[in-house]
Amino acid sequence: MLQTITAKENPALGLYRTILDDGTLDLAAERSVDNALLLRSYREMKRLRALDEQMLVLQRQGRIGFYGEAKGQEATPVAAGLVLEPDDWVFPALREGAIMLIRGFPLELYLAQCFGNAQDILKGRQMPNHHSGRQVNHVAWSSCIGPQLPHAVGAAWAMKLQRRPHVAVGFLGDGATSQSDFHSAMNFAGVYKVPCVLICQNNHWAISVPSHRQSASTTFASKAQAYGIPGVRVDGNDVLAIIEVVRDAVARARAGKGATLIESVTYRMGAHSSSDDPSRYRSSDEVAQWIVRDPIDRLRRVLVNRGLLDEAGDRALEATLLAEMQAAIKAVESAPRPDRASLFEDVFASLPWHLAQQRKELLRSGLDYS
Repeated sequence: MLQTITAKENPALGLYRTILDDGTLDLAAERSVDNALLLRSYREMKRLRALDEQMLVLQRQGRIGFYGEAKGQEATPVAAGLVLEPDDWVFPALREGAIMLIRGFPLELYLAQCFGNAQDILKGRQMPNHHSGRQVNHVAWSSCIGPQLPHAVGAAWAMKLQRRPHVAVGFLGDGATSQSDFHSAMNFAGVYKVPCVLICQNNHWAISVPSHRQSASTTFASKAQAYGIPGVRVDGNDVLAIIEVVRDAVARARAGKGATLIESVTYRMGAHSSSDDPSRYRSSDEVAQWIVRDPIDRLRRVLVNRGLLDEAGDRALEATLLAEMQAAIKAVESAPRPDRASLFEDVFASLPWHLAQQRKELLRSGLDYS
């Protein structure tokens, strides 16, 4: 349940929010909010949901092998993507891939990763939905829980040593806080005061394990205190609140004041992944309680109240996004499989003799191992 302690009283125990239940903004947000930011945030969240819907259909049809949607959790990746500078680095978990799109990664290349075909810049070597792209400083995540966190703080330490004014952002779910990688990363970040922001998307379920069985701490943000870094708890279905909290944490890190742990309190409205059936471990009543807190619906009410959106405009946006997705899928799906010779690329800086020999034999054979 949401805490009654205010964020002002204790950031790690309270819950910072700006969008009220009736779709209005609190006084401070009302005075400072930028309408252009509201509209961009809404479009990006709508695009992410449209993307997820299309890709889940493809997975069910057997056209891609795996997918993990972000339904209900769109606000956090969108907020982070809008705040970060081009030279900052992202170390994601499962539901932050869309940050790449916000930072300018082409949609077709993003989709190609799910197909693993010749357009995929990763050459089909990763599971679907394990996106990365050097051009937007987005590192591939691992299906193992938590290893991206030491990577994030390590990259931040390198930034500090090289005196670069950049920030590394590492993402995790509530389940990852039980992993040793979380402890190692938090301890390192606290001791060395690295320019890093760790964002925990507390969606209440680590696949089938509820958060109350994951930790005895009052909140996940309160864990930061033991490591000597600030912990902040924010309403993860309030995109404006997340933008503000992430912006402050990134600015703090960039100013040399060290790391911050952010707990974004949200809810996974869909399945953990296309391989999961959430009806086996959670009730429909629980899901219904969170559907009314849908981050997209909450922001829509704000836009309507401010005269920035109406029903016709919303339908037009949905049609535009759907057409964009379908055109990109059509263009990508027709691409051929990766070339077999690409197996030997990006393995060593200079191909050693034994791999060069294997490559030659593969090409000479003419056999298709696909």
